[in-house]
Amino acid sequence: MSPQSRTTAKTPVPGKTAARRKPAVRRSRIPYTKEEIREIFRRFSIQRPEPKGELEHVNPFTLVVAVALSAQATDAGVNKATRALFAVADTPEKMLALGEDKVRDYIKTIGLYRNKAKNVIALSRKLVDEFGGEVPRTEKELVTLPGVGRKTANVVMSMAFGVPTLAVDTHVFRIGNRLKIAPGKTPDEVEAAFLRIIPEEYLFHAHHWLILHGRYCCKARKPECERCVIADICKSPEKTVDVPAPLVELPAQIV
Repeated sequence: MSPQSRTTAKTPVPGKTAARRKPAVRRSRIPYTKEEIREIFRRFSIQRPEPKGELEHVNPFTLVVAVALSAQATDAGVNKATRALFAVADTPEKMLALGEDKVRDYIKTIGLYRNKAKNVIALSRKLVDEFGGEVPRTEKELVTLPGVGRKTANVVMSMAFGVPTLAVDTHVFRIGNRLKIAPGKTPDEVEAAFLRIIPEEYLFHAHHWLILHGRYCCKARKPECERCVIADICKSPEKTVDVPAPLVELPAQIV
C-alpha cells in the first residue's frame, strides 16, 4: 500500500460516523526521574533483600483467610486470633466442619468479626463446591470468593503463587500519594501508577517493601525521615529533614 493510499484509508467516509477513540488515561506527572525511581527501589532491595509478609499462614487457604480477616485490623491482631483457629482448621473442609459459631469465637478479638466469620464459612463452602477445595490462582476467580477483593487477591497471588503483583493497602496508598511517586485518588489508580514506574526486576518484592516502609518508617502520623533510606531522594512536602544519601552497604534489615 502506497503512503497516499494509507492516508486515504484513515479518512472518515462522508455520511458515516468515525469510530470514537477511547479517551487517553490521564497520568499525573511525578517529580522523579527514572534514575531516581530505580535508585529508590534499589535501596529498598538492599535494606530488605527478602521481605516477608507478616500475616501467619501455613498454606494458600489459611493465607486467603488471614488476608480477608486483616481488613480494618492489624496483622498482629489477626495472627493472635488465627494461631488457634488454623491449628484446628487449616483447610476449607475443616473450616466448614468447625462451623460459623465456633469460627466467630476464635476471631472475636478482630474488628467486624461477625461478618468476617460468615465470609470465612461462605468462602470455604465456595472453595469446596466450585474449586475442589483448592485456592484458585487467578484474580478473576479469587475475587469471586466472599470477602475477597482485589487487594486480597493480589496478596494471595504474590505470596502463595509467586505472581508479581502490587496490592495497595493503606500504607502503599499513603506512600504513593505522600511521596508523589504514584499519586491517585483510589487504590486502583495508585496501583496502576506504581506498575507504570517500578522497574521490572524489583516488582516482585515491591509490595512488601512499600508496606514495610510505610509501617515502620514513613508512618501515618509522623514520618521518621531521619532514619529513612530514601530521604535524600524523597520529594514529599511532608518531609521533615534532609539527610545525605546512605552508604551503598545498607544494613540487611532495618525495622
